[in-house]
Amino acid sequence: MSTVSSRCAACKYLRRRCPPDCIFSPYFPSNDPQRFACVHRIYGASNVGKMIQQTSMQMRAQVADSLYFESRCRIQDPVYGCVGIISLLNLQIHNAESELAKVKAQIAFLNSDANREPSSRPQLEGDSNVNNLWPGQSSVEQHWIDSSATRDPSAFV
Repeated sequence: MSTVSSRCAACKYLRRRCPPDCIFSPYFPSNDPQRFACVHRIYGASNVGKMIQQTSMQMRAQVADSLYFESRCRIQDPVYGCVGIISLLNLQIHNAESELAKVKAQIAFLNSDANREPSSRPQLEGDSNVNNLWPGQSSVEQHWIDSSATRDPSAFV
């Protein structure tokens, strides 16, 4: 590995000879120089070398991959880095769980309503729109939906 043509990306970037026992060569191959450039920009070569050396042999590839991912995220989003991605995914999970809870509540409501006998269901006189409401929807919301369909958008201009 000591020849110039087989230097790893780290040794090429740092413009030095690549020793046969180079700590960087297994994780920063010469065919992907951008990988080391990102990691070096955020952490520095010395710190990366120390982190890799302090890690067990089985975990070094994962450490290098993690450093690359985190440095790429930090370059793309200097304020939040990978925390921005984590926050976005947590928000998506929260929204999905909330929607699931609403759907389960609607299913439970509809199942309990279907189990009642038709004569025991409350009927309001004179308001046929009440039966068309979703669970949790008020008649004011239904009125807004019904009346917005007949509105002329040019009237607001």
